[in-house]
Amino acid sequence: MPHLFSRALAAALMSLALVTAAQANDWKKIRIGVEGAYPPFSEVGPDGKLHGFDIDIAFALCAQMQAQCTLVQQDFDGLIPALQARKFDAIIASMSITEERKRSVAFSDKYYQTPGRLVVKAGTALQPTREGLKGKRIGVQRSTIHDRFATDTFTGAEIVRYGKQDDVFLDLASGRIDAALADSIAVDVGFLKTPQGKGFQFVGPSYDDPKYFGTGAGVAMRKSDTDLQAKFNAAIAAIRADGSFQKIAAKYFSFDVYGEAPRK
Repeated sequence: MPHLFSRALAAALMSLALVTAAQANDWKKIRIGVEGAYPPFSEVGPDGKLHGFDIDIAFALCAQMQAQCTLVQQDFDGLIPALQARKFDAIIASMSITEERKRSVAFSDKYYQTPGRLVVKAGTALQPTREGLKGKRIGVQRSTIHDRFATDTFTGAEIVRYGKQDDVFLDLASGRIDAALADSIAVDVGFLKTPQGKGFQFVGPSYDDPKYFGTGAGVAMRKSDTDLQAKFNAAIAAIRADGSFQKIAAKYFSFDVYGEAPRK
């Protein structure tokens, strides 16, 4: 009898576990990790609420999937560790789809793609080459594609890393660094078109080597959540097909941000 009871209990517990797993993975409620410090993609507005292209895309995708979304703000360099620790289920934070990151997480199809660029004080006699930047201080946001690219490319420079992109721009404006490397839109909208960025300019080419910049920004999730990955892919295709994506993009950009060349 004890054996029969043990088997019955084990079967009951297994059934409960399967039901719980099924309920947990119906994806009617999704927690999404966002940055909130990367205008125009995500930032906290004067009203204390999250705004930006990534934020609008997150809600549009959730609406398409008929899921209730909760946004969880997290510094960029902590997003993947927090995802793995199950603090949220997906990341929508302008995260580029790179081979290095794909070793840790799964990605949806891209939802946009833009290149990186260097920004310097106007009139500065800096050549955007390894020799031209030798001994100079280049600011980057930590753990981004721009961090890795600058580290490998401008080997004679001092790479200064920051937790937030706004802090990079703050030090560039104050002269504590000589140049910054970041996403071209983040530089243009988040710096050059602000009072802080007056007197600064892009220098050199656009950078989009897939080895560093990947194949566009995608939604990141745990590798085990293949069903969620499929849902996000279907939702991205749907909002592009019904015009929702284009309406959101038009709020922030005067060009096709979906693009052909890469990002953060």
